[in-house]
Amino acid sequence: MAELHTWGGLLFGWLLFAIFVTGTVSYFRDEISLWMRPEIGQLTAPSTDVAADAALRQLGDTGSGARRWMIDLPSDRTPVTSALVLRDPRTGPAAKRLTLDPNSGAPVNARNTAGGDFLYYFHFDLYMPQRFGRYLTCTAAVVMLVAFISGVITHRRIFKDFFTFRPRKGQRSWLDAHNAFGVLALPFHVMIAYTGLITLLPLYLPWGIEAMYPDGRQKFVVEMFDDATPRKAVNVAAPLTPIAPLLTVASAEWNGGTAGRIVIDNPGDQAATIRLVRQDSERISHAVQSMLFDGTTGALIAKTPATGPAAEARGIFHGLHLARFSDIWLRWMFFISGIVGCAMIATGLVLWAAKRRRNRATVGHKIVDALNATSIIGLPIAIAAYFLCNRLLSASSPERTVWEVGCFFVIWLVAGLHAAARPQCAAWREQLWIAVALFAAIPLVNAITTERGLPASLMSGDWVFVGFDLTALATAALFAISAAYHARRGEVAA
Repeated sequence: MAELHTWGGLLFGWLLFAIFVTGTVSYFRDEISLWMRPEIGQLTAPSTDVAADAALRQLGDTGSGARRWMIDLPSDRTPVTSALVLRDPRTGPAAKRLTLDPNSGAPVNARNTAGGDFLYYFHFDLYMPQRFGRYLTCTAAVVMLVAFISGVITHRRIFKDFFTFRPRKGQRSWLDAHNAFGVLALPFHVMIAYTGLITLLPLYLPWGIEAMYPDGRQKFVVEMFDDATPRKAVNVAAPLTPIAPLLTVASAEWNGGTAGRIVIDNPGDQAATIRLVRQDSERISHAVQSMLFDGTTGALIAKTPATGPAAEARGIFHGLHLARFSDIWLRWMFFISGIVGCAMIATGLVLWAAKRRRNRATVGHKIVDALNATSIIGLPIAIAAYFLCNRLLSASSPERTVWEVGCFFVIWLVAGLHAAARPQCAAWREQLWIAVALFAAIPLVNAITTERGLPASLMSGDWVFVGFDLTALATAALFAISAAYHARRGEVAA
C-alpha cells in the first residue's frame, strides 16, 4: 500500500495538480469569462421571456439562412444572452457567435476571449486532440482514488495526525501538512475524483453501450442527451411562433423551472422546431430536461421522458462534480476545498523529494525537482500570464483567443525550462517571486486598461471585478509568504 501510494502519487501527481488547479478555478468559470470581457457592463438580466424574445428578434434580422440557432439565456451569473448561429458552410461562415444585450437584443461589442472556458475544458481534456487528454484524465482519477484508499491504509493514525503539525522539522513537517490537507477535505476529494470518473463513464467503459446499441451510438446519444436529429428543411418560409407561451408551458412542466437554452432548427422554415432546455443551475442533477415544439404552430412534439434511476444517479453525480446548483457561498466552499486538494498534492510531491534529498545528484531526482517547480509554481504563473495577456492584447485583434491560449502554454514551457536550467533552490525562489509579481500586477493592469479597476468597482458594487482582483491579490500574498519562508529556510524541501 505504501509503494502504491508513493509511486502512484508521484507519477501522476503533476498531472493531478494541473487538473485540480484548473478544475478548482473553473468553479468561477462564468465570473472569469465576465472579467475577461470588461466591455460587458453591469447589466440587469430581465425575465426569461423578455430576453428570449429580444434575442429572436435580433437573430431574425441578422441570422437569416441559418440551419440552427443556439441561444443561452442570461442567468444570475451571466447577465448577457449568448447565441451561436450555425449555417451551411457553402453559404458563408459555418458558425458565428454573438453576445446580445438581454433587454434589447442588440449586439454587445465584447472582445473575443477563451475566458473561463479554456481552463474548464483543460481540466478534463488537457487541450489534447482525439480524446487522448480525456483518457489521461480518467486514468489520473482512478490513480487518485487508489491513492486515497492506500493513503488511509498506510497512515493508520491519519486522523489522529490530522491534529499534529511540527513546524521546521524538515520532511516531518511536509508529512504533517500532507496528512492535514488530505484529511481536511477528504470527503470532497473522494467525491470529486469519483464523480469525475462517472461523467466520462461512456468513454472508458463503452462495452455496455456497444452491447445495447449494436447499430451505433447515435441512438444512445439521442436517449442520453435528449437531442434527436432535426427535421429536414422543406424550403417553405414560415414565421416562428411566439416564444413566451412555450416558455410558460415548459415552466409548468418543470414545476416552476426556467429555460436556460433555446435550440431552434431550420429557423424561418415550415419545418422549424424549438427545443427548450431547462436551466442546469436549478437542481443538483445534471440530467437533461427539455421540451420540443413545432416552430410554426407551437404544438408540443416531445418531452424528456421520466429519467430512470441509473440515468438520474449519473445526473446527480455529474451535477455534484460541476456544482452549478450552488449559490455563491457554497461555490466558495467548493473552491476552498479544491485549493486544499491542490495543497495536498503539492505537499505530497515535495515530501517525496524531501525524503530523498541526499540523492539529488542523480538525473531522476533532478527531473522530479524540475517537474515539481514547473507544476506547483509554473502552472499558476502561466494562469496569471493568461489573464494579463487578455488585458494587454488589442481588444479588436481577431486572433485574441489563439494568442491567449498560446501565451499560457509558452509561459508554462518557459517556467519548465527555467526550473530545469537553474539549481533547485534558485528555481523555486525566483519563480515564487515571479508569481508574486504577476498576480499582483493583474489588478494594476486591469485598472490601467479598463474603467473597472478595483477602486471604481468597489464604489459601483461591481462584485465580480472586486472578487477577481482581491483573489489575485490574495494569491500574490500567498506566494509572497511562501517566498519569504523559502528565503529563511534556504531550500523548499529542507
